Amino acid sequence: MKPLLRTRKQPCASRSLGKAVGIGSDWSAVLGLGNIGPSAAIPVMEGNAMLFKEFAGIHAWPICIDTQDAAEIIETVRRIAPVFGGINLEDFGAPKCFQIEDALQDLGIPVFHDDQHGTPIVLLTALINASRVVDRPLETLSVVINGAGAAGMAIAKLSRCVGQDSDVCIPVKHIAVCDSKGAIHAGRTDLNPQKEALLAFTNLEKREGILTDVLQRADVLINVSKGNLIGAPEVQSMADRPIILAMVNPTPEIMQDVARKAGTAVVGIGRSDFPNQVNNMLAFPGIFRGALDAGATGSAESMKIAAAMALTDADETPSAEQILPDPLDLSVAPRIAAAVSTAWEAEIGL
Repeated sequence: MKPLLRTRKQPCASRSLGKAVGIGSDWSAVLGLGNIGPSAAIPVMEGNAMLFKEFAGIHAWPICIDTQDAAEIIETVRRIAPVFGGINLEDFGAPKCFQIEDALQDLGIPVFHDDQHGTPIVLLTALINASRVVDRPLETLSVVINGAGAAGMAIAKLSRCVGQDSDVCIPVKHIAVCDSKGAIHAGRTDLNPQKEALLAFTNLEKREGILTDVLQRADVLINVSKGNLIGAPEVQSMADRPIILAMVNPTPEIMQDVARKAGTAVVGIGRSDFPNQVNNMLAFPGIFRGALDAGATGSAESMKIAAAMALTDADETPSAEQILPDPLDLSVAPRIAAAVSTAWEAEIGL
């Protein structure tokens, strides 16, 4: 997939302001909390802005959009975009999030939906390193993704190397995606277009049933839906020494101690008060730093895999207790920035 190289019809004269990032959200789909609305988003986006500054030296501005209408959101972002070098979209619900991001790709700056891209980049790294720990090649793994929103769909695409260069991206052997009704399969008549599109590269084994049915004999569970979904019996129905990446905050789908006692080899979790934290803050500061440094006028699929590979290389000796660098490691963002910048330059032939 080639980068988007569209430019504005009326370029802003003061592009010196374009090194800042706007963080926009209606907060209709906060992981684990749901639709909490724009007012509740303010402290979360302020926190994201602090992370941009601390880890990547980027000034970022929280923008709480007091509407959940997609057309109004698109128009709002278009009107404020000229003063920014990039737009980071946060916690927009699916399928609206796809419409919003797609409609904003002609701004002449990177527009990056963190749930669609940042979370999958970190999860792919966690999966790569966990597969090294359990000594199972990535291309042999059977993975179940629970949650078919923006994050779940993007994790499936990136893990299966959809749109990626096959020379640098190794696809997971098999992925099945589940939503609240169970496995997404061709026999269902209630799928939206985005879920139907998943069938081109997921559930090749044509599994049906609810989550517990699909989990049987699976090597990996990635959860980006809601907490308290499974217990020890479900873990024990999976393959021997499985991998679980539980992303929901504050209550994951299974607690680490329960998963370990049930035989899980590696447990990653979204919470910061447990070991093996899988957090998208490992990705987005470096991605935007690299895009801004390269003067990127859009985004490219190669930038995502470059970020994941740089993050993977940042932890040379992963273990069951640490499959990712510490989220507070200040050396990570520069690594990712350099890789993303190089990937963009390669895309445009520099």
